[in-house]
Order: sequence, then C-alpha cells, then structure tokens
Amino acid sequence: MEVRSIYRYARISAFKVREVTREIQGLPVSAALDILAFTPKKAAFLINKTLKSAVANAENNANLRVDGLVVKEAVVGEGPTMKRMMARARGSGSRILKRTSHISITLSDEIPINTREARKARAEQEKKAAKKEGKTGEGAEKPADASQKKPKAKKAAKKAKK
Repeated sequence: MEVRSIYRYARISAFKVREVTREIQGLPVSAALDILAFTPKKAAFLINKTLKSAVANAENNANLRVDGLVVKEAVVGEGPTMKRMMARARGSGSRILKRTSHISITLSDEIPINTREARKARAEQEKKAAKKEGKTGEGAEKPADASQKKPKAKKAAKKAKK
C-alpha cells in the first residue's frame, strides 16, 4: 500500500530541494531519516518534516508498520514564484524572484528492502552460479563453434564468378 505526504509552498527553490531528495529515494525510512538528520541544508529539514508526516500517515491512517516502509518516490515540483523589486542605481529597479516548491513523498511497503547484507549474499550466489555455468558450459561449446565456421567472403565471391 502507498502513503503520501505533500508539503506545499515551501519557501525554497525546487532545484535546491531535488539535490537532497535524490539521496533518499529507494531507501528504508529509518535510513532516509538518518541521512536527512546529518545533511546540513535547509532542504533536508523540510524533507525530514514531510517524511515524518508520511510515516505518521502510514501508522495512523493505513495501519502500516514503520519497519517495512520504503521511500518509493520523492518528487519536488515548482510552486508559484513571488516577484519583488529592489531599487538599483540611477532610479532603476531589478527583479527578485522568491521561488517556492511543492515536496511530495510517497512511501510503500510493497518494495523489498535492500540491505547491505542482502546485496552481498545475492552477489555471492550470482558468482557461484556463474562459476558452475562456466565449468559445464565452456567444454561443450568450443567444439561446436570450431565446426560451424562460415566461409570467407573472398572464396564465396570466386565461386560466384565461375
């Protein structure tokens, strides 16, 4: 089941927030919270707030366990931009763009959690399987390849002329 939380009109540009959201996608909730706690950016604080809200929604509204939740998607869209003016030299003015963003986080319990130990075990199994295939498959394939060589193009062209 999927649970989402949206932080609308956050007073930070979407470009700055996307840098942090890329780091937490696909991670378990506990790992994502750890990363956000030690990231020294304003965006990390706002995403942390949104992520905690999504976790609370999962616990209270959907009756899901927090242990099995994974950050399925963390999307940041641009919100409305406030335009302001600042006085400049010779009576002119320049524009100041105060950008906002919408932070949306989706949690899911259907995605399997990849831990470091699980990845290592899977890599070892793949290596063992590759070694077994290599020993049995190599001896049988070599003679078949040698007998099935194609004639060269020059010989075929000479035969076509005659």
